[in-house]
Amino acid sequence: MRVMAQLAMVMNLDKCIGCHTCSVTCKQTWTNRGGVEYVWFNNVEARPGQGYPRRYEDQRQWRGGWTLDRRGRLKLRGGGRLRKLATLFANPDLPELDDYYQPWTYDYRSLLEAPLGDDTPVARPNSAITGRPASVRWGPNWEDSLGGIPEHGEADPVVAKLRTELGTRIRFEFEQSFLFYLPRICEHCLNPSCVASCPSGAMYKRAEDGIVLVDQDRCRGWRMCVSGCPYKKVYFNHKTGKAEKCTFCYPRVEVGQPTICSETCVGRLRYIGVLLYDADRVTDAAKVRDERELYPAQRDIFLDPDDPAVAAAAARAGIPHDWIEAARRSPVRDLICRYRVALPLHPEYRTMPMVWYIPPLSPVVDAVAETGFDGEDAGNLFGAIDALRIPIEYLAELFTAGDIGPVRDSLRKLAAMRTYMRSVNLDEPPDEEPLRAVGLDADELASMYRLLAIAKYDERYVIPTAGIGDAHELESLATTCSLDTDGGPGMGGLRSGSTDLVVWDGSGRPEGMFPTLRGGRS
Repeated sequence: MRVMAQLAMVMNLDKCIGCHTCSVTCKQTWTNRGGVEYVWFNNVEARPGQGYPRRYEDQRQWRGGWTLDRRGRLKLRGGGRLRKLATLFANPDLPELDDYYQPWTYDYRSLLEAPLGDDTPVARPNSAITGRPASVRWGPNWEDSLGGIPEHGEADPVVAKLRTELGTRIRFEFEQSFLFYLPRICEHCLNPSCVASCPSGAMYKRAEDGIVLVDQDRCRGWRMCVSGCPYKKVYFNHKTGKAEKCTFCYPRVEVGQPTICSETCVGRLRYIGVLLYDADRVTDAAKVRDERELYPAQRDIFLDPDDPAVAAAAARAGIPHDWIEAARRSPVRDLICRYRVALPLHPEYRTMPMVWYIPPLSPVVDAVAETGFDGEDAGNLFGAIDALRIPIEYLAELFTAGDIGPVRDSLRKLAAMRTYMRSVNLDEPPDEEPLRAVGLDADELASMYRLLAIAKYDERYVIPTAGIGDAHELESLATTCSLDTDGGPGMGGLRSGSTDLVVWDGSGRPEGMFPTLRGGRS
């Protein structure tokens, strides 16, 4: 047993309202620069939909992630060294800009400087990359709130798979429509295919916390990592010629602060914590032949930090004591291993993703209530889960490689919690039969309810610091958390003649705050 620690995230999709605050704050923090205009480390997708980039889940086209050869050995779906060498300068598996979208801005000057006249001036869209007039045809949020679903819904790879492989047809008429939001960041996988795809060794997974990063100095811009990632969460900066990706806001988490997307989340749907896992079993778990067994196989490699043998092995492996304590209080571990309501995104890619999701239940309640019955009665809810407006098969294709059992179990636990706690809050005698049906007792359910519904800040984010001795030195990075900061990941610090107002103490007149005029005056 080789114990390692990993920072992981769980998102409760029942709480996501699709406000995109997480996307905007991430954009402002990490990719508000030239060369990455099209890049969104965090994006929120409306489901059903094609996603970002378009149809990224269709690995028959993009060839991301891992697959098994005839002998049951893991191999990159995109091919080995010979294929990579043959496609080094013309990669057919690489998404083009139009697969993401052509970023644009507007010619606002034509509005501000237009002369007075009878006609209303128009601000035409211009490409944010070339500056030339652009025709807006797609965007990172084009399908928000089912926009264009009657036209584009059949192009959703999950919908297409259900139709061709399972014979299940999802209709997009108004009466049968369904919607939920799916926030996505880099999965920071235990078995990352982007790292294995990188020819220059620039992609790496940090041993201390499992965060996957790009060494900007070693990156040569081959972009094999972009095609190797099945989630398409590695991007190419066309100005620097380097790959970039979500960093899990490591300057923040190193001083015990949550990621910027979690910090600013309006719905409080994100949880961050530590998981201990057996690194010696990762490959075996990823090589399970039956794709439907990948989810339980990954869950089983997570270790119990309350087990004295695990704690001793973790200490011998050099994991600090405060990390072991954080693993014991981890909300992520509770949601994944204790209550088993959180599920991985596309485990069939065999990357062992570490951003997990609690499937949405709210549409079940609404669907039952619309029939005139009590939408939170356990009997009604349990019977309605299989007839959910969001097809349970659709959720299973997202989170359990098509196995509807774990999805149904998760939804039943959420339904039992909702029904039981409503009775408690209304001073009615609670019915414990639904609890027994899902394998929970009253105390466990109350604890799960607290975590999912009313958990405080320090209960949702249990993040140990990188080290007490280094914490003060890391605080300056945490305040800015950007590629442009001094000491950031390879961007060379502040630009000449600029002033970092975040760390300016307000005294004096710092150089670079005001433009320098001729003669040296400012």
